[in-house]
Amino acid sequence: MAGRRALVPSTVVTALLVVAALLAGVPSAAAAPGRPYANPVKAQKGADPWIAYHDGHYYLVTTSWTSELTMRRSPTLAGLATAPSVQVWSDATASRCCNMWAPELHSFDGRWYLYYSAGPAGDDYARNQRTHVLESVGSDPMGPYVYKNRLYAPGNDVGLIDGSVLRLNGNLYFLGSVWGSTQNIVIAPMSSPYRISGALSTISTPTYSWERQTAAVNEGPEPLQRGGRTFIVYSASACWSPDYKLGRLTYTGGDPLRASAWSKHPTPVFQRDDANGVYGPGHNGFFTSPDGAESWIVYHANDRSTDGCDNGRTTRAQRFT
Repeated sequence: MAGRRALVPSTVVTALLVVAALLAGVPSAAAAPGRPYANPVKAQKGADPWIAYHDGHYYLVTTSWTSELTMRRSPTLAGLATAPSVQVWSDATASRCCNMWAPELHSFDGRWYLYYSAGPAGDDYARNQRTHVLESVGSDPMGPYVYKNRLYAPGNDVGLIDGSVLRLNGNLYFLGSVWGSTQNIVIAPMSSPYRISGALSTISTPTYSWERQTAAVNEGPEPLQRGGRTFIVYSASACWSPDYKLGRLTYTGGDPLRASAWSKHPTPVFQRDDANGVYGPGHNGFFTSPDGAESWIVYHANDRSTDGCDNGRTTRAQRFT
């Protein structure tokens, strides 16, 4: 990544395809061969993808824009393209029935937690969209699930989307995005996987011109921890433009609730590649190969510059060093 425009189109690729280094300055092993697979990993309703690997299977969940969440499971990455989409959650509660976005799957103490954004019917996202969390009844990532909580800072119930979790220095933190005059990345302490225990602190705002194309946006914060270092990779600019892209924060030490503990890379780390017909890449996740030796990124992108922020976005994955 690191500012290089290395995105693959919707053609057959292999694990030998490597994007430029996220971990600048951190040694990495040479790329190892892998099984061929075809991008896109999911050709319909592939936005805001999240992949987890558990007990011999890959699990994929994406934005639905509906009142339900579905998940795919496959023993291979390639198999996710044709695996059936299984409904793992639906909700008719008026305040959180609809517009389900950005689901993420995390494991804590033998339970799976499914984080997602949702709100009432309609499209007043800045006011009404919130982050919710489900808890698995057992140890199966496919559920069943029970509704656990709506995540908000005590005394500050604001529009909050794109929830993720960061484990750092023995503590658990919530990461998300809030609307204001700009859309910003926030962090907060958590007392459990389903409860925020302190104030939301802003750690990134869209200050660079590449974060303000069409709209001033920082969203979709995703933790990445490799080689003893901690990063937050986030999406910048408007999701409905071809210039949606990824930026990076690096943890430099101290209290992670303070903006001063994070350093922003001055250029994008992942962005459009017109020559390969890849537009608006963003809202990513990270996962590893079954043996833990390979680092992979999953993200969505469009095939045309005129495509928007909708169900036309497809899920894609590739290895990075």
